[in-house]
Amino acid sequence: MEELKFDENQTLIEFRGVTKVYGSGQASMIALKGVDFQINHGEFVAVMGPSGSGKSTCMNILGCLDAPTGGDYIFQGIRVNTLSRTQRALLRRYYLGFVFQGFNLLNRTSALENVELPLFYRGIHLKKRREMARKALDIVGLTGWESHTPGELSGGQQQRVSIARALVTEPEILLADEPTGNLDTERSLEIMELLTRLNNENNITIVMVTHEKEMAEYAKRTIRFRDGHIDHDRHNGGNS
Repeated sequence: MEELKFDENQTLIEFRGVTKVYGSGQASMIALKGVDFQINHGEFVAVMGPSGSGKSTCMNILGCLDAPTGGDYIFQGIRVNTLSRTQRALLRRYYLGFVFQGFNLLNRTSALENVELPLFYRGIHLKKRREMARKALDIVGLTGWESHTPGELSGGQQQRVSIARALVTEPEILLADEPTGNLDTERSLEIMELLTRLNNENNITIVMVTHEKEMAEYAKRTIRFRDGHIDHDRHNGGNS
């Protein structure tokens, strides 16, 4: 198996002149036009912007689901562009946690088994992964709900299971794509308070795409995209 050796003393994430072009010739579309930013360990960053602004492309590159056309994506001192496909898969599996708008849970599987799934793919034996999954569910406030299937949980609880599944591998960074998009206001605020607590108390680095200004205000910093550029990058007053 190919190994990854990152330098934890380096900046967690850096984009240097990142560009992304889809298609070619007259049909080409430039999604990112030379984007530069850094994200340090322990930050909570909201990524915003209208449809077509480049924010989703940025998140796909951060999650190694897409690759830049030009420039460099640097993760703890290593240029991700230079990694092999296998190494990028290992980066996703061991260093990144993903939270999705649609939860992406297995419907007929218990909360505990859903959270265990990434550990199963790592080859961790049953007793250990059960222990780790229970701990992750406890962190998100779902102790006692381990045996419930998604259909027996509210939307907010399902998203908590999704967050526990992302946390169970102890990733370097949590990438959340519209984590409150399918929730009502009350459940959305619960999830944002949970993410804030995870960031403040557990020092978990979070990058979150959101369309909602109210949700973005929970983050310590907001990066707003417009037409493939960063329109502004500023620190927020909240989340202290």
